[in-house]
Amino acid sequence: MSEFDTVLVVDFGAQYAQLIARRVREAHVYSEIVPHTITAAEVAARAPVGVILSGGPKSVHVPGAPELDPEVFELATPVLGICYGAQLLARQLGGVVARTGRGEYGRTTLDVEAPSRLFDVAGEQPVWMSHGDSIVRPPAGFHALARTDATPYAGLADTDRRLYGIQFHPEVVHTPRGQDLLKRFLYDVCGARPTWTMTSIIESQVAAVQAQVGTERVICGLSGGVDSAVAAALVHKAVGPQLTCVYVDTGLMREGESDQVVDTFRRHHGIELVHVRAAERFFERLAGVVDPEEKRKAIGERFIREFEVAAQGLEDARFLVQGTLYPDVIESGTPDAARIKSHHNVGGLPDDLGFELVEPLRALFKDEVRKVGEELGLPEEIVWRQPFPGPGLGVRIIGEVTPERLAVLRHADAIVREEVKAAGLERDIWQAFAVLAADVRSVGVMGDERSYAAPIIVRAVTSDDAMTADWARLPYDLLERLSSRIVNEVTGVNRVAYDITSKPPGTIEWE
Repeated sequence: MSEFDTVLVVDFGAQYAQLIARRVREAHVYSEIVPHTITAAEVAARAPVGVILSGGPKSVHVPGAPELDPEVFELATPVLGICYGAQLLARQLGGVVARTGRGEYGRTTLDVEAPSRLFDVAGEQPVWMSHGDSIVRPPAGFHALARTDATPYAGLADTDRRLYGIQFHPEVVHTPRGQDLLKRFLYDVCGARPTWTMTSIIESQVAAVQAQVGTERVICGLSGGVDSAVAAALVHKAVGPQLTCVYVDTGLMREGESDQVVDTFRRHHGIELVHVRAAERFFERLAGVVDPEEKRKAIGERFIREFEVAAQGLEDARFLVQGTLYPDVIESGTPDAARIKSHHNVGGLPDDLGFELVEPLRALFKDEVRKVGEELGLPEEIVWRQPFPGPGLGVRIIGEVTPERLAVLRHADAIVREEVKAAGLERDIWQAFAVLAADVRSVGVMGDERSYAAPIIVRAVTSDDAMTADWARLPYDLLERLSSRIVNEVTGVNRVAYDITSKPPGTIEWE
């Protein structure tokens, strides 16, 4: 991404490091997250227009607390320290950080002393704090920009060296003017150009794919999810008929999804598509399998075999498109980040298939992928499809997976998604789906007769990145409609429960 101005976000273990990077990108400036062990030489080699130091869970006084190469502050590159990052900046440059006994957590009133490069107006404004330590004496050359009742240097700066620190979190929505502050740092202090747009991303990646692939044949394994769909559309824009997509139909997809994938790519976009109808072979492999990990392995192994057979018919293909996203690269944290990961294709395609990877989404967050998909003309039903596990509905059936049980779950799941969409909540919820507890039976009364049938568990969560999630507070009338429709319309179900477990301690999926 060298053609874009870059801001490096140094991660000190903060839960908001990714959020900071996303907020920078929302200001149309490219950002990358780097570890706190990065050296000044490595920073200089990347030639960023600015550096942002994230918050962190530790105190700067704790032995082993993460630090930064102090020579980074001598590079003449603007630096903004946030929370822990501000304290670290102050301490490493000779200031004093102390535990005063007056921590600040949550909404706090900030008093801005005078307009500056970071603050456009003086006076009070609400901010979000989360700290126990405070900067009590700034380093030489620094002066206060803002304060609170408990923190005399809630904002400080050495304007000559373009070094800034703020004790609060501008990246969270609870700091209403936080994004404005970040923009002032990016534009006014760093001089960054706001060129990171969906159009520029597409143009950049089209050129990169064309340079990598040349005139060679490319193959893409479609999973039915957003990432592989957008990756395929982007590569097709770059190389056209050189791309062949392979869609392995496991029989474990949601209602109507397989037909939609085939219709979108084959008919609407004119992309060559190999549709592998393999449902029967997947059900045969899953017969008698109950353990969740065994299910995943069984589905993954079968998927690999099906893909291998399809790939044999495309012997001249040299490149394989992979829907790797930026969070995948961050979380892997190793030089092996380019390997195909199991959460992208059902079981994870082995890297000994002999293909060279093409990863056009490798620098993007999920929300950016959706925007690129819209820009490329993909239908809303695909672009805004909720995240879906690689093994499909197979890991939303507690117990053995059979065609009959899958039909029950697919019907109930369709009702959940239909009602959530009708309530106008589809884009407010990260995932909403049904789980079939197939091996559980409960007594019920349906009509004048006693029933003994399986329960459906409805799961709906809110999240930004799936690393953490909270259960969605669905309206009672919506829950009532879900329960009524599922019990009345889905044969073999007599009870509906709603899962109110957050992540952690639970996971989003049940298996």
